[in-house]
Amino acid sequence: MTTRIQRRNRRIILDAALEVFSSHGFRGATLDQIADQAGLSKPNLLYYFDGKEAIHRALLTELLHTWLDPLREIDPRGDPQTEILAYMRRKLSMSRKTPRESRLFANEIIQGAPRIESFLRGDLKSLVDEKAAILRDWAQGGRIARVDPYHLIFSVWALTQHYADFEAQIRMIRGPDHDPTDGAEPFLEHLYTRLLAPDSPTP
Repeated sequence: MTTRIQRRNRRIILDAALEVFSSHGFRGATLDQIADQAGLSKPNLLYYFDGKEAIHRALLTELLHTWLDPLREIDPRGDPQTEILAYMRRKLSMSRKTPRESRLFANEIIQGAPRIESFLRGDLKSLVDEKAAILRDWAQGGRIARVDPYHLIFSVWALTQHYADFEAQIRMIRGPDHDPTDGAEPFLEHLYTRLLAPDSPTP
């Protein structure tokens, strides 16, 4: 049975690894960096995890449990614009609250997703296909503009995750003490409200 101290140390290691991996990527991160960040010796770290790959896998497993939640919540019975704007807000909130997790995911994708390919081709693709079908039905029914449903979802990812993945760039432009997401929500609400407005009927 895992003791309280073991659970605590495991959590300390994972939190430290999240900081290191989100900053340096998988290839750039080392066990020494993770151990230093955690305030533990390298042998102590290796007592809990077999190596860098095992730590990285544990972090990704935790992340993937929650990564799909915002998209899952789109309700086909709801008002289309309300549902899409709520999805955008949930994704923006994730970027605000969990920027390191977003960068961990982005780094994995940039490397070709070697450790989560099955997740992308399986759970993520199935969910995106399901929600794209809902968006397509809304568009064909005249409830939102006739936009490509996949690119609509991709655009939400790009416009919300940017605030986490490119946080350093935003702070360099707007100032180090500036909240990267300040003003983002009303801007994106305006953008998507205009984009999603149903097309005018052809006379």
